[in-house]
Amino acid sequence: MLWSLIKILLFVAVVAALTVGAGYVMENGPSVVIAISGYKEVELGPLQAVLVALAVVGILYVAFKLLSLLYAFLKFLLGDETALSRYFDRNRERRGYRAMNEALMALASGEGRQALTKVSKAEKLLEAPEVTSVITAQAAEMIGDQKLAEDAYKKLLKDDKTRFVGIRGIMKQKLAEGDTDTALKLAEKAYALKPKHEEVQDTLLKLQAEHHDWRGARKTLGTKLRTGTLPRDVHRRRDAVLALSEAKDVLDSGKSIEAREAAIEANKLSPDLVPASIMAARSYIEKGKPRLAARVLKKTWESQPHPELAVAFAEIAPDEDPKARLKRFGELTKIKPDHPETKMLLAELNIGAEDFPAARRSLGDLPTTDPTARSLSIMAAIERGEGEDDAVVRGWLAKAVTAPRGPQWVCESCQNTEPTWTPVCSNCGGFDTLSWRELAKSELAMPTGSEMLPLVVGKTPEPVAPETPEVDAAAEDVADAEESTATEAEIATEAQGDTVTIEATEVEKK
Repeated sequence: MLWSLIKILLFVAVVAALTVGAGYVMENGPSVVIAISGYKEVELGPLQAVLVALAVVGILYVAFKLLSLLYAFLKFLLGDETALSRYFDRNRERRGYRAMNEALMALASGEGRQALTKVSKAEKLLEAPEVTSVITAQAAEMIGDQKLAEDAYKKLLKDDKTRFVGIRGIMKQKLAEGDTDTALKLAEKAYALKPKHEEVQDTLLKLQAEHHDWRGARKTLGTKLRTGTLPRDVHRRRDAVLALSEAKDVLDSGKSIEAREAAIEANKLSPDLVPASIMAARSYIEKGKPRLAARVLKKTWESQPHPELAVAFAEIAPDEDPKARLKRFGELTKIKPDHPETKMLLAELNIGAEDFPAARRSLGDLPTTDPTARSLSIMAAIERGEGEDDAVVRGWLAKAVTAPRGPQWVCESCQNTEPTWTPVCSNCGGFDTLSWRELAKSELAMPTGSEMLPLVVGKTPEPVAPETPEVDAAAEDVADAEESTATEAEIATEAQGDTVTIEATEVEKK
């Protein structure tokens, strides 16, 4: 306290002296006259006066330092054994903190190499590895020296106060390298240290989903809800996704009872989740509860009509004839009668019952107002069923080749399409990012759903590998079809036992 007061008094004295000197110069002209002991006078010009003033300031600074050292030495003589070491330590710390501040400024400016130089100097002067190691790691990452960054993060693992920072840094490095197995273990350790850290929660949840650790992911999701980093409605939806994924894994392992229970739980958590509804309905069918299965499917259809829901609804009574099926499906189709999916479903059911005029009425103007490969294929089947010429049928099929595919499972993060719903996007690894919608920019490709829906009107067909010909190849096929004189296009609608298939033979060129 006393030393600080002396510093303040010295500063005031210097300022006062400079003020007096400036006033003297203004009164007596640019020259300065110095009288030494009253016997000799020295007249200095402006430049000489400035140089003398600077010399005096330098002498005062040196004198101040000597006085500080002398004060520390006197304290040492009086019994303070650490007085001298503290004096030198303060000077070293002052220079070290100055270097560290310069390193932080260089890091903020994007000058990684300069930051490394400054922090190296600060590390020698300071005993603060928890700070200098963090700056070293970030600067090394900025210039792409991953080995140096990893070494700096490993130093942080030795101290309990900085262990989380070190684990998190190495975890992000492993994620960048694609080593998700190591990253998962590090994320679990980081989560154990700081379970409320939102970034660690999200990273751990994503890695657990990628590794199919659904039970662990549900625990992490529960932590996000308790810590307030996830809204309750989003938590219910994602918990349902995880429960559904867990049910699928249990089903693959052959534990059908546990799978049914997990599927029903997933449907209760999120009734609008289509895959959960389908699995729950099938579990009810296996348990001999068709009414509950129908109720689950109808509730989800009310939220989002989907062709797979119709498939599951058909499985409730697989042996019924086409007319009985058309009547039973009235419970489903009356929910959203104006939806395109409902119109196409009714058209398919009427084709199965060989009522082609009713199929045309059910389809309405969908092939012209909202043409998709599926609606155009249905229209071709209707035309063939009503006995139209092959040219008319070929025209609808040619349009179906390059028509939009309609709604698909699209990832909201990377716009990747998946043939079936999955909890994790296969392209970007996003969790719960798939939604059933049309792409913003339609692709000209042969759709996987251009076939009729045989399961709705009959038994399950063998899976067909999706074909995706290029646009030029499709246009070439259509041109060949128009020029060929030996073309045979046949679409046969067969109602044998409630099975409908549409077959088109290949085009034979001249």
